[in-house]
Amino acid sequence: MSNQEPNNHDRPTTGHVWDGIEEFDNPLPRWWLWTFYATIVWGIAFTVAYPAWPLLNGTATPGLLGYSSRADVAADIQKFKDANSAVDGKMASVELSEIAGDADLMNYARNGGGAVFKTWCAQCHGAGAGGFAGYPNLLDNDWLWGGSIEEIHTTISHGIREAADDDTRYSEMPKFGEILEEAEIGQLVQYVLALSGQEHDASAATDGQVLFVDNCESCHAVDGTGDREQGAPNLTDAIWLYGGDAATLTATITNARFGVMPAWAGRLSESQIRQVATYVHQLGGGE
Repeated sequence: MSNQEPNNHDRPTTGHVWDGIEEFDNPLPRWWLWTFYATIVWGIAFTVAYPAWPLLNGTATPGLLGYSSRADVAADIQKFKDANSAVDGKMASVELSEIAGDADLMNYARNGGGAVFKTWCAQCHGAGAGGFAGYPNLLDNDWLWGGSIEEIHTTISHGIREAADDDTRYSEMPKFGEILEEAEIGQLVQYVLALSGQEHDASAATDGQVLFVDNCESCHAVDGTGDREQGAPNLTDAIWLYGGDAATLTATITNARFGVMPAWAGRLSESQIRQVATYVHQLGGGE
């Protein structure tokens, strides 16, 4: 701040001086002040009329007008439900095999099923349904429990190893680490590698074949092609849910796998389950 004396004038100042420059204490324009006061009044009136102030119970003050954005959304949802009620009812009651032959139902299922899939299924199976390790790829024809639309519908409805559903798909692989010696597990791994056409130790695989017949054949079949009735995977191809390398196979045989898929019956409507079953079936992998 400069010590220079301020200029002489008769206008009030704030008392601040910079290099001889004073700051006038001019009043704000009257129009600006009234506008500012009006916004304050408007803000108070808005918080009184509409939901605004958060409360300790997690809600907000309801406002004198009783407006609710949730109610607006609920009304919009109901409007579309009413508009789709006819096709929705038909979707829930028609034979699953007849959906593909009805252009209106098929269009409804593609759009509605795609929305259901993106909301509830993509987290595990991926946005494109290509799956991840431990979560099946829905684009190929390698299905643990069957890939017909009826079988897909059953799987979605009742889930896999869903304890709360008596009709769930259920199978359980033993933990062979509690049954076999480490060397025997290694032999089994070599035999499974041989079954799937991978590089393997032929001598160990020969010994592993005997172990396979004694311990694995009842679920995976004598030729290793699996059994969909039990959800036992095909071990002869290059498609693996958890991985088909020696280290992953060792971990699988030693500790077993026990993936769980939720049962969606009761969470989704029958129409929604049929929509997403149709959507999955038409992606390319359904049989």
